[in-house]
Amino acid sequence: MSDHSWSPRSPGEALARFVGVPFDGQTYRNLAYLLLAFPLGIAYFTVVTTGLSTGLGLLVTLAGVPIVVGTLVVTIGIGSFERRLAEWLLDVDIDGAPSDVELAFGSAEEAVGTAKRILIAPTTWTGLLLVGLKFVYGIVAFTALVTAFAVAVSLLTLPVFYDAAGVTYTVGPYVVDTLREAVAGAGLGVLLVLVSLHVLNGVARFGGFLTGTLLGGEARTTEAADD
Repeated sequence: MSDHSWSPRSPGEALARFVGVPFDGQTYRNLAYLLLAFPLGIAYFTVVTTGLSTGLGLLVTLAGVPIVVGTLVVTIGIGSFERRLAEWLLDVDIDGAPSDVELAFGSAEEAVGTAKRILIAPTTWTGLLLVGLKFVYGIVAFTALVTAFAVAVSLLTLPVFYDAAGVTYTVGPYVVDTLREAVAGAGLGVLLVLVSLHVLNGVARFGGFLTGTLLGGEARTTEAADD
């Protein structure tokens, strides 16, 4: 995300940055991050809530303990994966993230020690919080993506379909029934695409910030980290 680490020094640079967002490869990595947030958020939430509810319900028996511990191990793994995903797609460094918990189950003593390390590890509980927030974040990101895409496509295709039989296009309270209006609507669509991409870039960066904060570190762009 190196292009987001500097501030434009003139109106011309600001305009170039605004218009150039579709030609920046980082924009599409940010979009990939947002697209993945929805299925990952659902998967994380389903696995963790199912594991915890099942394990806690069986705590009166010995069977519930390994289920709860196993679910918490998965939660720690989710946090580690999310950190790497932010680094890969968002091009950020997350400083200060704790190391993974050492896992050893070779004997009953090692298993008990592992369970204790899991319970006291900050990543266990921040990972649980991350799972819940990722679920909400994924829904918000998906909704924003779909809404922006649907509205932009509708506007951009106005010159092609505005006079199609049986089709009536409206932009707010206005009915589009002339080529001039359709071209104006397409121009509005181009502006909407540019604005939407900047907004979605911001949503993706917030996801990286959220991951870095919950994992005990600070999310920084790679360029900023190098400086």
